[in-house]
Amino acid sequence: MNLAFAPSLAIVPTARAAVLVALAAPLALVIAAMAPGAWLAAPALGLAVLALVLADAALAGRLVELKVIAPADGEVGEPASLAVLADLAGGRPSRVSAAIECDPRLAPGGRIDLALAPADGAWQARAALVPGRRGPAALPCAWLRVAGPLGLGARQHHRALGLALNVWPSLAAARSPALQLYLRESEQGMIARRIRGEGSQFEALAEYQPGMDRRRIDWKTSARHTHLYAREYEAERNNPIVFAFDCGRAMCEPVAGLPRIDRAVSAALATAWVALKGGDRVALYGFAARPLAATPFVAGTTQFPRLQRAAATLDYRAEEPNFTLALATLAQRLQRRSLVVVFSEFTDPVSAELLLESVGRLARRHVVLFVTLADEELETIAAEPPADMARLAMAVGADSLLRTRGLVLARLRQMGVEVIEAPHERLGTRLLDAYLALRRKGAIG
Repeated sequence: MNLAFAPSLAIVPTARAAVLVALAAPLALVIAAMAPGAWLAAPALGLAVLALVLADAALAGRLVELKVIAPADGEVGEPASLAVLADLAGGRPSRVSAAIECDPRLAPGGRIDLALAPADGAWQARAALVPGRRGPAALPCAWLRVAGPLGLGARQHHRALGLALNVWPSLAAARSPALQLYLRESEQGMIARRIRGEGSQFEALAEYQPGMDRRRIDWKTSARHTHLYAREYEAERNNPIVFAFDCGRAMCEPVAGLPRIDRAVSAALATAWVALKGGDRVALYGFAARPLAATPFVAGTTQFPRLQRAAATLDYRAEEPNFTLALATLAQRLQRRSLVVVFSEFTDPVSAELLLESVGRLARRHVVLFVTLADEELETIAAEPPADMARLAMAVGADSLLRTRGLVLARLRQMGVEVIEAPHERLGTRLLDAYLALRRKGAIG
């Protein structure tokens, strides 16, 4: 978005002028002490500094045009370019700087400072904004300060911008060259091919080869032809897949600068893209203390933007999730056996028990895949050599939490739930591999 305006004007002293006044104050005291009759020198000195500030600001030049260029959309965790261009005339500015007020999700403290430099006949500056959270991020105001040649006075311009940058979930994983190459070379490529192997829908008979599953041998056909033949199956399409996101307190904690929920959304969207390309149907579901958002099942890559918009509405909640209500509501919505991918986190044994009970009921009818981020902070604290008693207590506590976490994940696996625990940089790959493995086996539909 490009915004040009004629801002309001104010003349302000610079930091150099403030230092000069601070140095002149002791001199005025010395003059007053040594020659009381010369006390008029002190205010005269102050007026001289003020005159220098005004004259220097007048020599700073006139602002002809100011442009702020910001994108209308961005992705969480991905850089977005912001540019400020100032056209000045009739002066000799020594320094030009800009400050832009913004939403804290765009910059720490809600402020962007830029130092402009002359280029192509104008003063320009660029900054890379890296949004830390999803949602609309406002850029309401901008200030431009043009210092004079002496650096004592400056013209300061201010104007409301009224800009906003809509921060969407990151699609970097879905756009990555590795995934695109994988899609071209794999069974989920651009050309729809029949998937033979470990599915559940009978496709054809083929000559038995060493390494094939012996349980697939068709003994009657083999007896008629006096040669071994095995059944080949086609993996089913049109499978319903639900990505369920815990938007509660624990999932809002940051991992490598981004909340866990945003890491989960990025991994889910990459897998959803592959699922839609493969002919499956995808839906999103968000919950915290109560269900927050639910989309209908969509099919085809043309519907992917709809999933992206729905994922952008998943809010951050400082509340504990109600697994019982959320997963029971989800189970009522599902009319046929589905793959339910649950992204969640647990921090205490009580929430872990509620999670186990709710996921266990869901797994009786559906295929459940539980996804959680590896807690690298706890692992680091537990493995760190204790230098004192405080660090020893922290290491013991971290080790206890890790043991509890391991027990909960082990119990989930015993229930027949597929579990993924991975660092954030490998979460998307692990999720995609697990989805494709389940699909090849025909375990979803």
